Amino acid sequence: MYKLLTHNDLDGVGCGILATLAFGEDVDIRYNSISSLNEEVKKFLADETQHEKELWVTDLAVNEENEAAISEFIQSGGKARLIDHHKTSEHLNAHDWAWIETKQEDGKQTSATSMLYDVLVSEGHLEKTNAVSEFVELVRQYDTWEWEKRQNEAAKQLNALLFLQSIEEFADEMIDRLQQGDTFVFSDLEEKLLKVQDAQTARYIRKKRKQVVPVKIDTYLAGVVHAESYLSELGNDLGKTFPHLDLIVMVMMGTKRLSLRTIHDDVDVSAIAGNYGGGGHQKASGASLTEDAFELFVKKAFDLQTLRPDAIDNRFNVPENDLGTLYANEQNDKFLIVQQNRKYYIMKNQQPAEIGFKSFEEAERQLKRDELAFLVTDHRYVKYLSERVKKQDLTVDQPVHKNQEN
Repeated sequence: MYKLLTHNDLDGVGCGILATLAFGEDVDIRYNSISSLNEEVKKFLADETQHEKELWVTDLAVNEENEAAISEFIQSGGKARLIDHHKTSEHLNAHDWAWIETKQEDGKQTSATSMLYDVLVSEGHLEKTNAVSEFVELVRQYDTWEWEKRQNEAAKQLNALLFLQSIEEFADEMIDRLQQGDTFVFSDLEEKLLKVQDAQTARYIRKKRKQVVPVKIDTYLAGVVHAESYLSELGNDLGKTFPHLDLIVMVMMGTKRLSLRTIHDDVDVSAIAGNYGGGGHQKASGASLTEDAFELFVKKAFDLQTLRPDAIDNRFNVPENDLGTLYANEQNDKFLIVQQNRKYYIMKNQQPAEIGFKSFEEAERQLKRDELAFLVTDHRYVKYLSERVKKQDLTVDQPVHKNQEN
């Protein structure tokens, strides 16, 4: 008999599906949030009637108290193992009962589902099939966000399908399909439902783009938004919409949780999440809404100005335009990024600039972080240029910076 405690997201549910395929009715599965896991582990270890079962924990990590308790449980004759792929769990590799691995031998990022699949196959609990292998790979790609690089929409759709029904309904349907099919495919009805879900997700994200507030976290600038749905898709989209932000923090008031995302390779959100009792991956982590987090991400953010997304589908007001690229802020200040002598300068309200930047991207990033500026529409851009020409203060030899050498 087995007791599986696993996460309640797609990767964790994938582990539950594999365990059922391998052990059938001999496994008792409990899907947990990050915050509820340790209480479930504690209950299991305290209940001696459960001790004939082998405890498995997947896609989650235990706290220090349960770490010590599991070791004692094993020393007294119990059986337990933990399989996880989060960077913040690597300290558990000090124990023989834990296997934490963030990357596969081929360099690709792991998921708990892919790791458990390898264990179950290698130990003879489960036979490898095309259908199960395809399912496991879709879960891995979604959980590591590799699906976006590969443009594999099926991985994103699999996650969406999970949230269109209960975990139990999803798991039962997947188990039946994986046992009977030679390949993993969606049904016609699922395809139709997923199209509706995609439209709902897009509308939700468009709304949330207008609600992002910039909050400083030490040397980082975070975009904070209250959100309860489509967190992975939303965090990724907001990161791309506002690339000058170091990370996105999504506040879930209902569950008193934080979800952190970044698109930048030089930002580790798991370290930031650790400040609030959380952890996870470098680019995707979670934490509790502690008193300190509430003070910073809710109270402090409440009175701050929301960010304005850049204008889209511009033809004229585009980066590195010969006549300059125009931005504005909520105070109606105008900022023109222009190039001169291989450097880029930010002119505020037609005044010559002092500091030159090596690239347009560097200048734009600084402008958006300092002034909360946004790219204006073509209409405002053309109007701005026309007014400057009429006033005769826009000429080809106009000085754009105060010093010739910077």
